[in-house]
Amino acid sequence: MTAPQPRPPFLAPFANRSYRFMWPADLLTSWAFEMETLILGWYILVETQSVVWLTVFGSLQFLGTLISPLFGVAGDRIGLRNLLSLMRATYATLASILATLALTGVITPIYVVCVATVMGLVRPSDLAVRNTLIGSLMAPDRLMGAMGISRTTQDSARIMGALAGAGVFALLGMGPAYLLVTAFYLASLALTLGIARPPRTPTPPASPWREVGEGLGYVWTTPRLLAAMVLAFLVNFCAFPLSGGLLPYVARDIYGMGQAGLGLLSAGFASGGLAGSLLLSTAARGIPAGRIMISFTFVWYAMLLAYANVSIPALGVPLLVLAGFMQSLSMVPMAVMLLRSAEPRFRGRVMGVRMLAVYGMPLGLLLAGWLVRQFGFATTATAYCLFGLLATGAIALVWRAHLFPLSAPANGS
Repeated sequence: MTAPQPRPPFLAPFANRSYRFMWPADLLTSWAFEMETLILGWYILVETQSVVWLTVFGSLQFLGTLISPLFGVAGDRIGLRNLLSLMRATYATLASILATLALTGVITPIYVVCVATVMGLVRPSDLAVRNTLIGSLMAPDRLMGAMGISRTTQDSARIMGALAGAGVFALLGMGPAYLLVTAFYLASLALTLGIARPPRTPTPPASPWREVGEGLGYVWTTPRLLAAMVLAFLVNFCAFPLSGGLLPYVARDIYGMGQAGLGLLSAGFASGGLAGSLLLSTAARGIPAGRIMISFTFVWYAMLLAYANVSIPALGVPLLVLAGFMQSLSMVPMAVMLLRSAEPRFRGRVMGVRMLAVYGMPLGLLLAGWLVRQFGFATTATAYCLFGLLATGAIALVWRAHLFPLSAPANGS
């Protein structure tokens, strides 16, 4: 009898039944996220005619990063699958509210901002919770492949979700577009409920704030984790705003494009990220995560610096594709390093602390909104990239002994 052929590295994680439910659930959630971001970002920009209001809206989506460590604690207590299900039920409820407001014709920017504020309390922790759940489901030798494939849900969402959101919004209006978003969230919830409950590490009763403090203390006293957190805050502060929250402004005011053009820019960055994620998923073993994380962050900033100084889409889109590719080769190894080298009992709290670093995004967006109005996009983006390059160099220098040697835990398998 012929022995069964081993699965290709790209498909190996799908041998896990729960992962077969989780991947499409994450895909639908990510698609809905991107559709919402594009639809609401364009709506706010057109209705208010203000880049400052656009950055305020973008910042509100990350409000929950301040309480994200509590989501890590909640995941440890009630189970990550249960927590993720509750979060996705919340998304569906809020999306249905916006769909109702849009279909009845009473929607205003104030209503959008209010709903975005509530959504912003929950949504930032979705990625950390799903990554932690993958870490609990997967064997260490399959973790890089599983994380690479999981990252494709976000990257493909920025391609297809952005294009679909722009297309449906332009053709049918905001109400029908939001009905589609709501349907995606409901389908994602149904699939999430199909994930098995992973075993939880018993923990003695303690105050949630004490557990958050223990997580912060664990990160602070573990150099490789602290280096990753500082780098995560940095890229959220001065890299992601250039390819995310400011894209509606770039599309309309720099390139003179409409909603379809905005979808094209978002899809360009995401297509590069998707290519990077697929590359990592097929070369899942033997990758020195700490060294790769730092090295490709430098190249990521270099691509963004070039993008910041072109004013035509024919050059800007390819540079965004390259920037997306480099950010994937930086951020996926970072997540793998955090999950692989953290003690299991601290894993949820470490990923919660990781989400605190996302708070750099609203800070960077708010500052960028003011700077763009004062000095223009090219000057602001150039300053952000140069600062990012210098700060990344400082991180590499300070923590070089913990990030670059192949024998370091950050580069272990």
